Amino acid sequence: MIRPPGDLHRLVFFGTPLEAVPFLDALCVAGFEVAFVVTGGDKRRGRRAAPSPSPVKVSAQALDIPVSHDVSDALQVKADLGVVVAFGQIIQSQVLDRLAMVNVHFSLLPRWRGAAPVERAILAGDAVAGVCLMEVAEGLDTGGVYRSLQVPIATQATTASLTVQLVQHAVPMLVQALQQGLGKPTPQQGEPCYAKKITKEDLHLQWHQPVQVLHRQVRVGGAWTTRRNKILKVWQAEPVADQASVLSPLKTLDQRYVPGQVHPHSEVADLMVRAGDGWLRLVEVQVEGGVRQSAQEWLRGARLQDAELLG
Repeated sequence: MIRPPGDLHRLVFFGTPLEAVPFLDALCVAGFEVAFVVTGGDKRRGRRAAPSPSPVKVSAQALDIPVSHDVSDALQVKADLGVVVAFGQIIQSQVLDRLAMVNVHFSLLPRWRGAAPVERAILAGDAVAGVCLMEVAEGLDTGGVYRSLQVPIATQATTASLTVQLVQHAVPMLVQALQQGLGKPTPQQGEPCYAKKITKEDLHLQWHQPVQVLHRQVRVGGAWTTRRNKILKVWQAEPVADQASVLSPLKTLDQRYVPGQVHPHSEVADLMVRAGDGWLRLVEVQVEGGVRQSAQEWLRGARLQDAELLG
């Protein structure tokens, strides 16, 4: 059971990635004593890089807060509450039995319980995303909800930009909730929907799909196709909304072009690829083993053949 607000002064913070850092910083600025931080282990963040600490660990060390990678170490600290933000690990029941916790979850529960709620919301074409401040309980994101908020998903929103928006709204929500008192959580209502971790296949551009489906994959980040048996990543793209105006003075496009075919006059009308129901303009790409570059820059050296297919 969560204690009354006057008792919620000494906290343990559980978090790992960059998006969790503003929450840690805000709690400290608001006057809460963050006595201990638990975060993911040091990892290589590049092929040849040495293992480096998580962003939360870097921030905690700068604040002189003790850090551990072991969840059970949190029980060695006398604390009123644990605060979990994008921690990335399941917290075992023996820890929850001894330390009450709240979790900042980036979805409108029970929709998108699990590891990749922002990505799944974009892939599904959801109109809104959100954040819930919830009770940590046994089971995957099953606890009751203390507070929540909604954020519209813009048509061009990416995983990165939407996450920034959600964090900006959620940080003051968390601080205010702890200052005012959490109260009693409301049980989740509705059919659960699960946000499984994004796989490589989730981001594979299948050109027979509708343009909007392909565009959502690109917006998630890491979408890819192939060209001459090599990976070609597509980092930015946009649907071609009005073929006649965009492609003028070229001839009107029709169903003679098959999905995956690069428009034969892309040097004039940008790099466009035929999809199931229209055309997708590629804006930024990355050849396997290369660097990210504009599609036009890639096009100049690609030596496309007539009617060449991607995928």
